[in-house]
Amino acid sequence: MLAEGYRRPEPLQPKRKWGEWFSPVKQGAGGWAFVLHRFTGIVLVLYLFLHFYVLSYLARGPEAYDNVVSLMKNPVVGLLEAALVAAVVYHGLNGLRLMLMALNIGVDRQKEMFWAVFVIAALITLVAAVLLL
Repeated sequence: MLAEGYRRPEPLQPKRKWGEWFSPVKQGAGGWAFVLHRFTGIVLVLYLFLHFYVLSYLARGPEAYDNVVSLMKNPVVGLLEAALVAAVVYHGLNGLRLMLMALNIGVDRQKEMFWAVFVIAALITLVAAVLLL
C-alpha cells in the first residue's frame, strides 16, 4: 500500500511565530507599511470599543457624561488624541496606497509611495497635535 511508505514532506517555509507577525525585518518599505497598517488597524478597533464605552455614559444622563468629558480634558488625553489622528490618517492613506497597488498602479514605486504616505500622515498629525494641545 502507498500509505505504509509515505512520509509527509517538510514545509517549504517554517511556521512563523507570533512575534514575527509584526516584524518588518528584512522586508523593506513594504514590510514596514504592512506592519504599521496592521498595528494602526488594531489601535483603531481598540479605540472603537473605548469610544462606545464613553458614549455609554450618555445613557446615564447629562451629568455623568459631563463628568467623563471633564476627565478627558487633560494633556495626556490630548496626546492620545494626536496619536489617534496619526493612526487614522496613516491607516487611511496606506489603504489608498494599497488600493492603487491592487489596481497595478505604482507597484514599481512602492517605496516612494510608502514614504509619501508616511510624511503626509506625519505632517497632518503635527498640525492636529498643535490644534489639540
